[in-house]
Amino acid sequence: MASSSCLGLYIEEHIIKYAKVSKEHDTIKVNAFGIMFYDKIGEAIEQVIQETYSQKTPISINLSEEMYNYFDMFALLTKNDLQKAIKTEFESYCSEKGYNPNVFESRYAVVEDEDDKEKIRVIHVADNKIELNKQIQQIEGYKLSNISPISMAIPNLIDIEKNDNYLIVNIEDSTVVTTVLGNKIYHIDKMEEGSKDFLTKINLKENSYLNSYEICKNTTIYTSEGRELQDRQSAYLEEIMPTLHSIVGKVKSIINDNVDKIKKVYLTGTASLINNIDLYFQEYLGNVDCEILRPYFIETTRDISIKDYIEVNSAISLAMMGVGEGISGMNFKNQTFGDKIPDWLKVEITSEKKGKKDKKVQSGMFIWDLGQPMDKTELGLVRIISALILLVIIYTAFSILISTQMTSKTEQVDETIKFTKTQINSANSDDKQIQDKISQYTSLIQSLEKMNTTEGNTMKNSIPNLLNQIMSIVPENVQITSIENKTDRHVVITAQSDKYEQLGFLTAKIKAEEILRNTISTSGQKDNKVVTIKIEGELP
Repeated sequence: MASSSCLGLYIEEHIIKYAKVSKEHDTIKVNAFGIMFYDKIGEAIEQVIQETYSQKTPISINLSEEMYNYFDMFALLTKNDLQKAIKTEFESYCSEKGYNPNVFESRYAVVEDEDDKEKIRVIHVADNKIELNKQIQQIEGYKLSNISPISMAIPNLIDIEKNDNYLIVNIEDSTVVTTVLGNKIYHIDKMEEGSKDFLTKINLKENSYLNSYEICKNTTIYTSEGRELQDRQSAYLEEIMPTLHSIVGKVKSIINDNVDKIKKVYLTGTASLINNIDLYFQEYLGNVDCEILRPYFIETTRDISIKDYIEVNSAISLAMMGVGEGISGMNFKNQTFGDKIPDWLKVEITSEKKGKKDKKVQSGMFIWDLGQPMDKTELGLVRIISALILLVIIYTAFSILISTQMTSKTEQVDETIKFTKTQINSANSDDKQIQDKISQYTSLIQSLEKMNTTEGNTMKNSIPNLLNQIMSIVPENVQITSIENKTDRHVVITAQSDKYEQLGFLTAKIKAEEILRNTISTSGQKDNKVVTIKIEGELP
């Protein structure tokens, strides 16, 4: 098998992580890698391609705004019936959400249902076609071959042992948690929280995204047994820790919700560069082992630190998708007509110099031995015939492709008409329901007037109930200095402590137990080792 290579580009709002990977037989190597901060995405991509000499190398990039759905199907369905069933389920989902299913490009993966062996679980991934085309245009002029969701690519970095159950927590701009059960991807969880949250806050002070990124890499988290922090980087823990605290809390919920025991949690992404983050997660997750995700095929050398490779894990995993690793069915890059023409159709005519006895004309996969030298007329005829054969093949292939596309477009138009009619019927039904409910409004208004009196009594008890709930969850080292009910149900709680983690714990408990709704908190102000924060929210 000939060697192949691919350039993986993991693209975020301010940064590109890149890695050029080659594969020969079962040997995988990273030939070039790095990160680049940018203001103009097009110029940055071009610079990366030039620096890695990847003008003709296949390129693999990440999806940016994919969404995940899960459908349960019977295991005995044929492939065609399964595809129809998945399409129907997704259309039903879109109808509920008010989406047009035709605006999405989708792919799916199938795994055995852990609860019912007679069923299969379909992991359905969809992305808006407009956003997808924007990504494709960014690589215009180069050989884009693969667009995959990072959640499906990142397990490529682990040499999976049979029946292992683990999570991969990829904390980039946003966070994606990939659950792998029994050697197969089983569930994807997306979180809004990620490195973008604290990098943006640090950038407001540093006025440099590069400096903010380096500060993040040099920051050390000290666990409950560690020493007090006094260096420059530790000053930014107030920006970093609330995000990490929220993420580790959600990861713990994912572990607790899994029937199958999770043995290990792998950490990767920008946040994994923070020193001791694995110890921080380990402290919260208890018996589950936590470690930084290291590509299984990377060997430590004196010249390159393993941390440098870990920094671009996302890009390496995408490049591995481009050289045939991972789930091939997750490629969102549709092949163009040029991609579908096989190499053997390319015609090359060769003629040896005069004086030699044997000459051959090579066209595609066939070779003719003419037995004697060809004159200019014969050579011209061969070229014309070869060109005509190639033209016929191209025309036929192009006609088939156009016909297929026309059929597909016709089906899409029919589906759109059907969807529109359904929406019209739904609107008519909604109108009838509205007319029916108008007659009920008078009695409802009277009922509401009676309820207002009851609501007033409820508000009298809300503050005492709030105080009782706060007393039951406030940590030992946290002091509540004030609780204000400024307007209607809006409450502002002022708290202080000498340990920021305790304030983060208080905020998380208020959110988790829904003591206040729509809870937000300030980043905190530190004065003489005492950190003060404000927690705001609405009484339930």
